[in-house]
Amino acid sequence: MSTTREITVPITKPATEWVNGRALQKVSPQERHARAQLRLAAAVGAWADATGAGRVGTEWEFRVTPPHEATRPLVPDVSFLSYARLGYDQEDAAQIPYMAPDAAFEIISPGDRSHDIEEKIRVYLAAGAKLVLYVDPVERTFAAHDSEGTQRYTRDETFTHAALPGFSVLVDSIFKLPKPKP
Repeated sequence: MSTTREITVPITKPATEWVNGRALQKVSPQERHARAQLRLAAAVGAWADATGAGRVGTEWEFRVTPPHEATRPLVPDVSFLSYARLGYDQEDAAQIPYMAPDAAFEIISPGDRSHDIEEKIRVYLAAGAKLVLYVDPVERTFAAHDSEGTQRYTRDETFTHAALPGFSVLVDSIFKLPKPKP
C-alpha cells in the first residue's frame, strides 16, 4: 500500500501554491490581468451555465496529485471542473477538489518565471487536466497546452478546444478595454 504525501502551504492572500519544490505566492494582479480574468471567467461561466457542463471559478484551490508525486495546492486564475468528473450534488467535495480541473486558465503576471509556468503546465496535465490555457494580456495571445502539445492563438483568432465542447471566444475580446461613451 502506498501513501501519498500532501504538501501544505500557509493560507495567504493572494493564495500560495506549491511550484518547483517551493511555496510560491501568487502576485496581486494588475488591471490587464484582472480584466482578462473577469472576461474569461464570464465567458466560460456563461458557456458552462448554458450547457450544464460543470463548475467555473476564479482563484479556486485544487489539491493536485500527479502520478507518484505529492499532492500540492494549485490555484488557477480561472478553472472549469465538469460534472462528469465531480457531480453536481458533490458540493462539499467541490470546495477544494482533490483533482486537477478539466481546464486551468492562467493569466501571465509580471514576474512569472518561465520554468514555473512550464512546471504548472506539467503538473496540471499529469494530474488529469485536459487543457491548460496560458493567457498573455500584454501580447494578447493564448497558448493552449494539452496532451497533444501546444497551440497558439493570436488576437484575431477564435479559441475552441475539445475540453470545452461548444465553447468559443474571440481571443481579442478577452483583452479589449471598452471605450468611454460620449
